[in-house]
Formats: sequence, C-alpha cells, structure tokens
Amino acid sequence: MAESATDDDKYLFLDNDFSKSGVAQADWSAKRMVWIPSEREGFEAANVKEEKGDEVLVELSNGQKATVNKDDIQKMNPPKFSKVEDMAALTCLNEASVLHNLRERYFSSLIYTYSGLFCVVVNPYKMLPIYSEKIIEMYKGKKRHEVPPHIYSITDNAYRNMLQDREDQSILCTGESGAGKTENTKKVIQYLAVVASSHKGKKDGNPDVNAQALVKGELEKQLLQANPILEAFGNAKTIKNDNSSRFGKFIKLNFDVTGFLVGANIDTYLLEKSRCIRQAKIERSFHIFYYMVAGAKDKMREELLLEDFGSYQFLVAGHVEVPGQEDDEMFDETLEAMAIMGFTDEERLGMLKVVSTVLQLGNVKFEKERNSEQATMPDNTVAQKVCHLQGINVTDFTRAILTPRIKVGREVVQKAQTKQQADFAIEALAKAMYERLFRWILARVNKTLDKSKRQSSSFLGILDIAGFEIFEDNSFEQLCINYTNERLQQLFNHTMFIMEQEEYKREGIEWNFIDFGLDLQPCIELIERPNNPPGILALLDEECWFPKATDMSFVDKLLNTHTGHVKFSKPKQHKDKLMFSVLHYAGKVDYNAASWLTKNMDPLNDNVTTLLNNSSNNFIQDLWKDVDRVVGLETMTSSTKSKKGMFRTVGQLYKESLGKLMTTLHNTQPNFVRCIIPNHEKRAGKMDAHLVLDQLRCNGVLEGIRICRQGFPNRIVFQEFRQRYEILAASAIPKGFMDGKQACSLMVKHLDLDPNLYRIGQSKMFFRTGVLAQLEEERDLKLTVVIISFQAQARGFLGRKAFSKRQQQLTAMKVIQRNCACYLKLKNWQWWRLFTKVKPLLQVTRQEEEMGQKEEELKVAKDVAEKTQAELKEINQKHIQLAEERAQLESKLQAETEMYAEAEEMRVRLEAKKQELEEVLHEMEARLEEEEERSNALQQERKDMEQQLQQMETHLVEEEDARQRLHMEKVAVEGKIKKLEEDVLFMEDQNNKLQKERKLLEERMSDLSSNLAEEEEKSKNLTKLKNKHESMISDLEVRLKKEEKGRQDVEKAKRKLDGEIADLQEQQADLQAQLAELRAQLAAKEEELQATQARVEDESGHRAAAVKRVRELEALLGEVQEDLETERAAKGKAEIARRDLGEELDALRSELEDSLDITAAQQELRAKREQEVALLKKALEDEGRSHETQVQDLRQKHSQAVEQLSEQLEQAKRVRASLEKAKQTLEKESADLSADLRSLSTAKQDVEHKKKKVEGQLADVQSRFNESERQRAELGEHVSKITLELDSATGLLNEAEGKNIKLSKDVSSLSSQLHDAQELLSEESRQKLNLSGRLRQTEEDRNSLIEQLEEESEAKRAVERQVSSLNMQLSDSKKKLDELSGTMELLEEGKKRLQRDLEATKSDYEEKASAHDKLEKSRSRLQQELEDLLMDLDSQRQLVSNLEKKQKKFDQMLAEERLVSSKYAEERDRAEAEAREKETRVLALGRALDQRQETLEEAEKNMKALRAEMEDLISSKDDVGKNVRFRAST
Repeated sequence: MAESATDDDKYLFLDNDFSKSGVAQADWSAKRMVWIPSEREGFEAANVKEEKGDEVLVELSNGQKATVNKDDIQKMNPPKFSKVEDMAALTCLNEASVLHNLRERYFSSLIYTYSGLFCVVVNPYKMLPIYSEKIIEMYKGKKRHEVPPHIYSITDNAYRNMLQDREDQSILCTGESGAGKTENTKKVIQYLAVVASSHKGKKDGNPDVNAQALVKGELEKQLLQANPILEAFGNAKTIKNDNSSRFGKFIKLNFDVTGFLVGANIDTYLLEKSRCIRQAKIERSFHIFYYMVAGAKDKMREELLLEDFGSYQFLVAGHVEVPGQEDDEMFDETLEAMAIMGFTDEERLGMLKVVSTVLQLGNVKFEKERNSEQATMPDNTVAQKVCHLQGINVTDFTRAILTPRIKVGREVVQKAQTKQQADFAIEALAKAMYERLFRWILARVNKTLDKSKRQSSSFLGILDIAGFEIFEDNSFEQLCINYTNERLQQLFNHTMFIMEQEEYKREGIEWNFIDFGLDLQPCIELIERPNNPPGILALLDEECWFPKATDMSFVDKLLNTHTGHVKFSKPKQHKDKLMFSVLHYAGKVDYNAASWLTKNMDPLNDNVTTLLNNSSNNFIQDLWKDVDRVVGLETMTSSTKSKKGMFRTVGQLYKESLGKLMTTLHNTQPNFVRCIIPNHEKRAGKMDAHLVLDQLRCNGVLEGIRICRQGFPNRIVFQEFRQRYEILAASAIPKGFMDGKQACSLMVKHLDLDPNLYRIGQSKMFFRTGVLAQLEEERDLKLTVVIISFQAQARGFLGRKAFSKRQQQLTAMKVIQRNCACYLKLKNWQWWRLFTKVKPLLQVTRQEEEMGQKEEELKVAKDVAEKTQAELKEINQKHIQLAEERAQLESKLQAETEMYAEAEEMRVRLEAKKQELEEVLHEMEARLEEEEERSNALQQERKDMEQQLQQMETHLVEEEDARQRLHMEKVAVEGKIKKLEEDVLFMEDQNNKLQKERKLLEERMSDLSSNLAEEEEKSKNLTKLKNKHESMISDLEVRLKKEEKGRQDVEKAKRKLDGEIADLQEQQADLQAQLAELRAQLAAKEEELQATQARVEDESGHRAAAVKRVRELEALLGEVQEDLETERAAKGKAEIARRDLGEELDALRSELEDSLDITAAQQELRAKREQEVALLKKALEDEGRSHETQVQDLRQKHSQAVEQLSEQLEQAKRVRASLEKAKQTLEKESADLSADLRSLSTAKQDVEHKKKKVEGQLADVQSRFNESERQRAELGEHVSKITLELDSATGLLNEAEGKNIKLSKDVSSLSSQLHDAQELLSEESRQKLNLSGRLRQTEEDRNSLIEQLEEESEAKRAVERQVSSLNMQLSDSKKKLDELSGTMELLEEGKKRLQRDLEATKSDYEEKASAHDKLEKSRSRLQQELEDLLMDLDSQRQLVSNLEKKQKKFDQMLAEERLVSSKYAEERDRAEAEAREKETRVLALGRALDQRQETLEEAEKNMKALRAEMEDLISSKDDVGKNVRFRAST
C-alpha cells in the first residue's frame, strides 16, 4: 500500500529537487539568467555577460556565447518558482516562463497546471495512475489550494459551488484534436457519477478498482454508457488522433436540491458529416462503419447486405486499423451499450440498416449518355440494395435521382440531371441520411437520460468543442469553429477580469475597469452582424437567395462591404480570387470560400426525401418525418421562391444554436480547461515547443496572462509579507504591537517602492509582475550578510565553549586524583571498617514510628482510592447515558433532516399552488370585468327594449295608416317603369362594356399575381427605396379613396333604383317581419341567459376547486402538527429513559460501596506493614479535587443541555401555536373568498340578464332609428320625384340618361384608375428586380400593398355583383313595363289626387320629425343610464382591489410559512451543533476516564512496590537483629 501511494503521489505532488534548494537560489542570484529565442527548443536559458546598447552578449549553458537583441530577451523566474502549480504566481509572466514551467512539469509526469482561473492539461500519451478510487476520495470535498492541480479538483469545486451558491456551473474543455478533450470530459462525468450518485453501495476492499466499477445506479451507468455510442457514431481516426471527436457537444447534468444526479441532456454542434463520403488516405470514416462490417455475423450480416471493406467506395482506404483496438470487439461493446441505454432490437437493426445504406450509396454509379448530358444508371443492383434496406420502390428512386420533378412557376416539370448533378445528389443524400441518424440517436439518448422524477434544482454543463484552428486550407467549418472560440474567449476574458475586479473592490483598491471582452467584439461583429453593414454569415445567407450567385460573387460582395474593416483584409500572397483573411485573437487566418454557398444551403433532392418519408419501414419514416424542413434542388436551379420557413441555412442554424449556448454559459459560472497536444507523433515524454506555443496563443493562455499583467497578479497576506520581508525594513517598525496593514505600509515606504507597483488592500498586498522577484533578490542579499555574521558568532561561541569544557575537565581530574589517594589511605584502617558496618544500624530504632505513619497514610490512600473508584463508576454511567443521548439526538437530527426535506417539498408545492391560485385569480378578475361590461350592456338593453316595445306598439298603428297611403303611391309610381326601358337598354350596353373590362382586369390581375410570386424571391434590396415606396403607397391610398368614392356613387345609384322598384313593394312585409325579428331576438336573449347560467356554473366549479386547494393546505398544516406531536413524544421518552438511567446509577453506587467495604477489610490486615505512602497522599488529593471540579463542570453542562432542549421544545410549541393561528387565518380568508365568489356569481348572473336585455334594446333602437331615417329620406325623395314626374314625364328620362352617363364615367374612371395601378405595379416590379436583396426589411410594406390590392379586388368584385344585380332588376323592370304600359294614361287622371296625397305626406313628414325628436330625447336618456352603469363599474373595480389586498395578505401568510421553515432549518443546525458539542464532551470524558485508569494502575504499581519494599525492610530488619545478637554472643 505504501508503495502504491508513493507511485500515485509522484504523478501529483512535487519532488524536493535541487532547483528549489538554497544552493540553486544562490547560483541564480550570482548570475543574470534570461531566456533567449531558440529554433529547436523555443527558448533557451542564458547568462548575461555584457550589454552593448540594444544588443546583449550572453553565454549559453554549453559555454557558447551569442549576441542577441535586447527586445528578444525575456526575464527568468527565480528557482523557487520551478514547476509552480499556478502559473499566475510567476513573477515574470512571459511566453518563455510559461513554456518552461509546462515543460518541466510535463517531464515530471505532472500534466495538470493552473494558469490563473483555468487549468492547462498536456496530453501524456500514456495511462497515468491518477484516476483511481483513492484519488477520487482524496479530492472529494477539498478546496483548490489544498490538493495538487487535477481535473477532479476543477470538477469538485464546480460541484461544491453549485450546491453552496445555488448557481449553475459549466466546465469548458477546448483544444486541438488529440489534445485530450474527450478523455477529460469522461473523467469529469466519471467523478460526478461517483460523487453525486444517488445509489451509493458498499465499496470493495481493493483500492485499485477503478471508480467506474463502483457506480451502482442505473442512471450513472447509462450516463457512462452514452459515451461509447456517441463515440462510435461521431468519432473517427485522424492524422492527429486515433479517437477524434468530429462534433462538439455540451453535456448538461441535472442535480436536485441535495446534490444527487437526477438526469442529463446532450446537445451537439457541427457534425463533420462529409467524413462519411470522403477521408484522407491514412484516416478513417466514422468508427461505426468499421465496427459493423467487421463485427456483424451470420443473420445480421445477411439482413444488412454487408460486403468486404474493399467493396465500398466511401471507405477510401479500405480497412484502416486502429492500434490496440479490435473493431469486432468494439461492435459488441457498442451493442451492449445500446442495450443498457434501452434501445430495442428493432431500433438497433434500423440504425445499422441506415449505416449500411450510406455505404451502399457510395457504390451507385452513373454514366453519361452519348448524345446528351443526361445521366443514366446502367446497373441498378446497388439501387435495389439501397431500396431494400430503406423500404422504398426502386423505380421511384431511380426516377427521383435521374429525372426529379421540380416546380417552375405554377407548373411541375421533370428535369433531366447530368452525371455530376446525380453524383452530387447521391452524396448529399448519404450525408443527410447519416446526419439525421446521428440526431435521432442523440434524441434517443437524451430521452433515456431524462429521468428527473425529482425536481431539478441546478445543473453542471460540460462543453467539449474544438479549439481554434489554423490550417493550410481553411473552409466554412473552420470559420464556424473559430467564430465559436472567439465567443468563448470573449466570455473567458470578461469572466476573468470581472472576478479580478470583484477582488479589487472587496479589498478596497481603486481600479478603472477594463473589459477585455470588447477587444474581440470587432471580429465577432465582422462575422455575425446582421446589417449596417452585414457580416460574413449575413452576406453568405443573402447570396444563397440568388439563383445565379456564385462563390466569386460572394467574395466580391464581401470585399466591397468590408474593405475598410480593421479585422478584414485580402491576402496579397494568394493568387486565388476566392481567398480572404480575418484577423482573429489567435492570429490571422486565410479562408478559401470555395463551395461555401453549397455548404451553407446544404441542398437535398426533395423527391427522394418524400419517398423516404413514405417508406414501409417505420424507423425510416420516423427518421424523415420532418421532411418539410428539407431544402429542395429547385432552390439552386429555379427562380421560384421556396415556402416560408423552409429555407434555413447552415449558418443561421449554427448561429442560433451558438446563441443559445452562449446564453446558457452566461447564466452559469464557467470553469475553463485548456487541453494541449505536446507533439504530432503521439509519443510520450516529448514536447514540441513551437507547437505548444501556438496552442497557448490559440487557447488564450497567453491572453489571460496579458490580462494579468494589466492588474496586480501577485498578492500576499499582510502577516506573510511582514514575516518574510521585515528583514529589509527592520528599523522602520517600532517595538510592540502594530496592525499588519500599518506595518506593511511603513515597510513599503522604507523600501522606496513606486506607488504604481503595489496596492494595499484590506487583508493583503497586491504587486505587479516582477516586484516580488526584486524583493526576493534583496532579501537573499540581506540574508547572506546576516547568515555570515551569525556563522562568525556561532564559531566564536563554540570555540569558547570548548575551551571552558577543557578547563572543567582539568579540575575534575585533579579532584578525582585526590579522592583516590584518600581512599587508598583509609581502606585498611579498622575503625573505618567498623564505621561502615555500624552506620546502617542507626535507623532501626525509628522503624516502628515510621510504620505507624505509613499505616495512617495507607488508610487515607485507601479512602481516596475508594472515592476515585466510585467516581469512576459514576463517570462510566454518565458516559453510557451521554452515548444514549447522542444516539437519540442523532435520530432526532435525522428526523429533522427528513422533516426539512419534506418542508422544502411542501414549500415547492405551495409555491406551485400559489402560482395556480394567482392565475385563477387573474382569470376570475378578467371574467369579472367582462361580466361587468356585459351586465352594464344588458341593463341598458333592457331599458331600451322596454321603451322600444312601447314605441313599436304605437308605431305599428302609424305604419298601418302609412301602408295604405303608400299603396296609393305604388300605383302612381308604377307609371315610371315604362319610361325606364330606354335606361335599361343603355345599361345593358354599359353592362357588356363592363364585362369586357372585367375580363381584361382579371387577366391583368392574374399577370400581376404571377409577377408578384416571381418578385417575392427577388425583393431583398427594397430598403434603399423605402421612401419611394412610402410615397407610392400614399398615392395608391389617394387613388383608393377615389375608387371608394366612385364605388359609393355606384352604391347610391343602386340604392335609388332599389328604392324606386322594390322598397315600395316590401314596406308592409318589412313591418310585419320586424315583429317576428323582435320575437326571435327575445328567444336569442333567452338562449344567451342559459349560456351565462352555464358559465356561472363553470365559475362555481372553479370555486369548488379553490376550496379543495384550501382543504389540501389545511391537511398539510395537520401533518405539520402531527410532526410536532411526535417530537414531543420523543422528548418524553428521552426524559423517562434519563430517569431510569439515574435509578440504575444509584443501584450501581450501592453495589460499589459494598464491594469496597470487603476490599477494605482485606487491605486493613496488610495496612500495618505499609509505611511509605506519604508521597502518594498529596497526589491523590490533588487528583480528587480536580476530578470533583470536572464532575461539577460536567453536571453543569448537562443541566445546560437539558435546559436548551427544554427551550427548543418550547420554541416548537410556539411554532405550532403560530401555525395553528395561521391555519385559522387561512380558513377565515378561504371563507371570505368563498363568500366573495358567491356574491360575484350572483352579481354576474344579474349583470348577464341585464346585459342581454340592454343589448336587445340597443339593437332594436338602432335598427329602428336607421330605418326611420332611411324612410324619412326615401319619403322626401319620393315627394320630390312625384312632383317632378307630374310636371314633366320627359324630365325623368333625362335624369335617367344623366345617371347612366355618370355611371359610365364612373366605370371609365375606375378602369383608368386600375390601369394606373397596373402601371404602378409594373414600375414596382421593375424596381424590385433591381432591389431584390432588401425584402426582409420592407416585407411589412409589401404585405400592406398586398392587402390593399386584395381590397381593390374585393371592391371590383362588389361592383361586378352590383352590376349583375342591376341587370336582373332591369330584366324584371322590362317585364313590369310591358304589363304597366297601359297604366301611363291613368297618371294624368290621378295627378289631382296625388296633389292631395302630397299634402297628406307633408303632414306625415311633420309627424316623423316629431318622432325623430323623441328618439333624440331617448338617446340622451340612454347616455345618462350609461353613466350610471359606469359608476357601478367603478364600484366593482373597488371590489376587485379589495380582492387584491386579500391576495397580498395571502402572500404575507406564505412568507410567514417560509420564515417558519427557515426557523426549522436553524433549529436543525443548532441540533447538529449540540450533537457535535456532546460528541466532544464524550471524547473528553473518555480521555479523562483513560487518565484515571492510568493513574489507578500507577497507584497500584506504587502500592505493590511499597509492599515489596516493606517486606524487604522487614526481612532486612530480621537479618540485622540476628547479626547483632550473633556478634553480642561472640
């Protein structure tokens, strides 16, 4: 295990090498080391020897000398910055230092390096043991500075920020093909699948098991298995990479509130679909082609009609193998991944059939006919295979390819295709088929991964997209990729400096904000700007509208539009006219515009797509179900306009998807990962310096360093700055305490630093690049001086110490010699021997006294030991009790967490219900306003109906008299019909002329419509003549007004004729019909009343639903109360358990005392012989006192904890009471709302009744008023006409002729106006031909013109209908003239009678005038009633405002409930804190117990030792007595 740990650590942690030692630092200080350019290594280290003006003489590491320009030299960092983990900390920020740091770390197998806000990854081209389960556990929950750089650290920090800040995160992986983007994306998903898995099981004991094997959940498995499927269908072998992703993807992982993974979604960008039809010789097509051909066996191979690799034309190089990969095994793994993802057998077979069809399409061969350019298919065997796989007819397929049907104008014709066009159609079909299959797979994978049963709270997105590309031949795909990287780099610059500015603001540093994102804005606008002037993509889309446009015309327009743009130029070294250059942030790129129009339109034969849409295979039908979106070939060959919404270019779609992606990224907190490819040879341990430098520029690493140089990248805390550099300003800081900021400011003043080089913040010092390196050099010099003086003092001290030691040794030797001489003199003296033997016996007489003292001390020690044992038992019991309390608190904590989760879900449900109630309230308010309006109208109608009924009764009597009079007038007027024959003949001639003119107008209108259809495709350039069009529109409006006046004149003539012929016959019938209509209106009003009643019932249903929601809220409140009661019950149980434990504790104490009495009796027998216990007495007493104090402290803390729990219970009771109050208020408000709803429903019913009545009355009054006015006018006209006819019958004929002449003039004027309109339209069509590129901005004007033309056509049709009706009336009048020719003679006889009737009609006219005055009065009265109704409306609005206030109160109640939920969360946090405190208390008590046990063991050992000593003393005492008695006897 230790060896594996060290093996893993060397790939993550730095070694203590020589470069960071003090010797290397001193060597670097002695030399002036710099970086100079090198062709082989990029940059090379050198030592500055001499400076000569602008040139510098340097010495290389191999001893050679060279002269270099001063501008080419770059500074070198001190050795302590070697292999630094964050390159933003380098004092010298330049290309050479960044490259050197990356190279040193790469050669040490440290592939991850921070560079400010982002992480740089260099592809190691070998497997490193840094992705195991142990590494995942090491990075889990750690901050960035606590662990070495790693993709796991970036992922974990993003995950933690998402959970803490509730802010969506994104990880952006960019780089060239082969740099490791896809692998790092896999590692991110692998880490999140382990950390955020909701199905975490038991882990295996083997630490070397891969973390991927630990994932137990179904969603995590499917998420990891989605990669093999997408790689099989979207990855391919290229020159740079064996598994290159040929599409960009954005993986969105959804998480719930607790941080568990609940779903995922994948979006893709720019699939390189052209790879399925052609590749380079060394490269492969997509992996699935090779997997399928190599891995399909037996039955599946027969169903898919598969052949060998060499039989397929689309596989250019045949079977190109990938080293270390077997295609048949990968095919089985892909099918297994599909099974895990839930793909059915039918779906898998359909997918493989599409893949086989793409390969078969490459084998379709066309030949050219001898006498024409038309293509033919001599052998349709391959076509039969294609049609069999796709489930379509062979004949229809070959006809659709060779002679497709296209639309020209209004006709559909078959167009013969050339061989080139047929080949192009087959390739386009293959690409479209594969692209649709890939999109279907992506949708299917997303459907499987979308398992968000719980609500998704936030997400973490992973972007894997190609980096900036500069090739020899750059096409449309490179422009899209570089455009994407421009937008991403702008996002990075903006984000990076925003964060820098936030830290400056937080530290109180004055700073003028610089947005480096604006530096990229001109280039972005050059590509994406829609107009004024249009950008590259907009011009490309504009050219795609023109049928005769070419790539050359597109480049010409591009040069004419953007010649003066700072980011655009025409390359001088290229002779190709299709080349243009764009200056990106990473460098200047030359683009070749060949076949850009075709790539942007992506045309497809719609005849074939229709066949595929009608396929007999359900999978193929589903694949081509949105065939309407396909752009047909006629967009390239014909001049007719495609349908609206059908023409969507690739540039537009990509721009929209990129816009959505950037919106998503702007709403997240981005984390950047830059992947670097070290060499193109795929060799481990080799780094191409120039290649890496190009990628650093393209990935924006050096751009980020440029941003750092503008600010203060080096920062250091006050304490560290003072501790490290106080030696440089020791005299500047006085003795005593001083604030860190004040001390640092004094140090900086003493060092005489330029104020522009540093800033002093609130907690740290900020320095520009290079300042800390200068301070480090000065510190090194100061330290060398100090260390030299210290060494001198140390050497002097050591010399003096050695000298004094030698002197002491000399004196000691003399003393030893003197003592030895004395001993030699005394050793044979008899008295000396006697003295040595008698001296030990002098202590025997005092042994009894000492034994008594020892016994007393032993008793005291026993008492103390008994007390300590009793206290030890008490502590053990308390420990057990505290452990039980801890378990109870943990269970309570778990219950509270569950309650919190439930409360959170309840809050979400309440918010959703609140939104629903708000929507219902808004609907009810809108309905209330409508019902109020209806009620007002109904009331007014009711009043009008009552008045009209009274007036109609009187009016019927009057009309009966008028009918009789009018019958007499009818006889007189019939004489006029004879005189109208000539008018009829004249009108017939005019009718014939009008019919001819109508046919001409219809032909012209058809021509105009066809011209308009043709002009719609060519009308994009109308913006330049917008003002002209507006003036033309105003002229057309004037002419339309003239035409309307002419039409009104014709209508007036028609009315006069109708009045003369038909009105006199139908007046009586009209009066009778009015009664029937009134009755029908009454019936209709009754039906409306029934409908309103139904609406009222619907509203009552809504009210019932609202009541149900209120009941649900009450149920939720009941659940909360039950939870509170369960908490109280749990508390009671805890108190009962505590009492039981106290009783058990008392019983154990009694038992302990009994046992101690027994042991004391046994120990008293030995107490007399133990004497040396005095030394233990004091120690035991001190320990007993300290133990008592500790016990008292524990008791106090326990009592405090009990009090806190009681306070928490009281708070819970208060919360319950507040909830009950809130429930009561909610019930009251619900009752008020129900009452308001009832009152509103009743008011609504009344208002609807009134509204219906008022509407009927208003309609009747208005109809009667109009009829009365019309009758009055007609009567006046009849009177004048009758008097004129009596004067002269010939005058009528003259008037009729004049009317006919006027009609003919009107018709001629209309025809001239229509002719003028046609001329204007022809002029507009010519202008549209010249300005066809500006249709988008003037489309609204065009629509208005079309509407006006439709109105003119409708007016013309109305005139034609009037003419036809006049013809019918004239034919009827002819018949009547034949019948009434004899009555003309009776006119003269009735002249006198008519004069008398004239006087009667005058009296009737006066009566009508009086009735008109009455109607005017009734109108004024109705206006007053309308004002009253408006007042009622204001009152209803006040009611609505009251309802709004109640809604606000309801919102306040919701806010209070949210406060209650927050209180619950705070209580949960408190409980957690208390649990932690009790855990610490338990640990402390455990430690105290251990200490007590150790002291007891030591005491027992001491007692045993004392007992042994006493026994030895007793034995020695006996021996001494014996010896004395023996000597006395002798």
